[in-house]
Amino acid sequence: MTDFRVPKLNNNDTSYVLVEWLAEDGQTVRDGDPIVLLETSKATEEVEAPSDGVLRRLLAEGAECEPGQVIARLLASADEDAGETTAGPARQAAGKAAQQAADGNPGGPQTAAPPGDVSGVIVTAPARELIEAHGVAMDRVYALGRKVIRRTDVEELLAAQEPSPAAADAAQAGDAQAADAQARDVLAADAQAGDVLAADAQAGDVLADDDDAQWITLSRAQQRTAEVVERSRREIPAAFTAMNVDVTEVLSLARDLTRRLRTLVGLPEMVVKATGGLLDRFPMFFAAPGPGPRARRAATADVGVTVDVGRGLFIPVVRDAGNRPLSEIAGDLVGFRKTALTGSFRERDLQGGAITLTLHTHDGIVFAVPIVFPGQTCALSLTAPRPEVVQDGPGFAVRKTATVGLAYDHRYINGRDAAEFLGELRTALESPARFLTENG
Repeated sequence: MTDFRVPKLNNNDTSYVLVEWLAEDGQTVRDGDPIVLLETSKATEEVEAPSDGVLRRLLAEGAECEPGQVIARLLASADEDAGETTAGPARQAAGKAAQQAADGNPGGPQTAAPPGDVSGVIVTAPARELIEAHGVAMDRVYALGRKVIRRTDVEELLAAQEPSPAAADAAQAGDAQAADAQARDVLAADAQAGDVLAADAQAGDVLADDDDAQWITLSRAQQRTAEVVERSRREIPAAFTAMNVDVTEVLSLARDLTRRLRTLVGLPEMVVKATGGLLDRFPMFFAAPGPGPRARRAATADVGVTVDVGRGLFIPVVRDAGNRPLSEIAGDLVGFRKTALTGSFRERDLQGGAITLTLHTHDGIVFAVPIVFPGQTCALSLTAPRPEVVQDGPGFAVRKTATVGLAYDHRYINGRDAAEFLGELRTALESPARFLTENG
């Protein structure tokens, strides 16, 4: 008999939701077969069987579970299954009752819910976020007649509708970076306004006749974001340094590469590539803090990049940015933006970043202070290029500049180190042709 334990899917969540069993109770499964669908704050993930066996489920659909929790057992044979049932009738009855209760059918056999009965319908968090964002009526969602409503189900409903002119214009414009920057501003404002909201909540408790309609409930994904931000502020003594960079030449080169490579290359792509090239000279900036006065080295420069097109904040990871060609890095980022439109990231797309690059590409932003995520020692921020008039001999010229900022855990990185890191990054960006020749 093998215990089937919930794997740790990410570093941000302490619990997940068991959305759906993909194999029946008592079914024989093989090593590697997907048997359960778990929902985290950012994605839904199919979890596979660790070995061959007969599945004996211990947790009902819709219930919460924690990493390491035993939610099923894989029995060696049907004979062991019979012994398990005989030896533990109370456990079997309790498990059956829990499943029936979760299905909205306590005390009776499990049957499909009749039309109009929504008591046993599970709406996943990604699906609910999309429902709220587009104002989809819940009766239309329930009319699908499905036991588990996923994000893809809601997308089917939206696809059947005539898109609004505003949505069509936004899709044609493809202005994902502008949406990114606007969402970044909202996230920063949310963090600053946290104390005000807390005070309002306390005041609301005093008012017995308070109207619930005036309160805005954070989505589950935003609640997880808030938890990460609070943990970062509580645990990491962060400092911040910023440096202006002349990006005139690198933007010109990026436009040329876009035509030659037939994929979008912009300043973020160049920054990811340049950052990856600094791993060997600045290993602490990519390291993971460990217990005691030490940090674990990163084998490769895996760079997380913020993506937000209005459907939640995601930080997918560009793997081995220092050794891969720019064309592949550009392809990764294009793919991330497309995936963000559907919110269909897998957990492995979001895991393992050694350093994070946060994009703040809205016009007018001078600099931005990123959050240092737990498990990392620093995070970079990048603003949109802006024109700047400079003296050029007897006359004047206009160049494009951007601000690159670095927030860092002061326990591991000092100000002098931060300045040297940013200086090397600036050198690479201001001499991009030479840098790309040396680094692929």
